Amino acid sequence: MRTTLTLDPDVAMNVKKRMAEEKLTFKETVNQALRHGLKEVGKQKKRAPFKVIPHSFGFKPGIDQNKLGQLLDQLDVEEFVRKMNL
Repeated sequence: MRTTLTLDPDVAMNVKKRMAEEKLTFKETVNQALRHGLKEVGKQKKRAPFKVIPHSFGFKPGIDQNKLGQLLDQLDVEEFVRKMNL
C-alpha cells in the first residue's frame, strides 16, 4: 500500500538515526517500527484491581446524608442573604 506519511520532527530524527544504524531503507524502518508498535498495542498490562476503601464521614446527628443537596442549597441562600445585607 502506498500512502503519504507526515512525521513529527522528533520522530523523523529517530527514523533517520535508525536507518543509519541498521542500514535500512525508510520503508523497512517504518514497517519494523509499526509492526513492533502495533504488536504492543494489543497487549494489555495487568493492573492491580481497584479497591474502594469505605470510611465514615462522621456527619453530625440530625444531618440526613440523602438530603445533602438541600442542605447545600439552604447554605447558599443564607450566604446570599448575608451578603445582600452588608
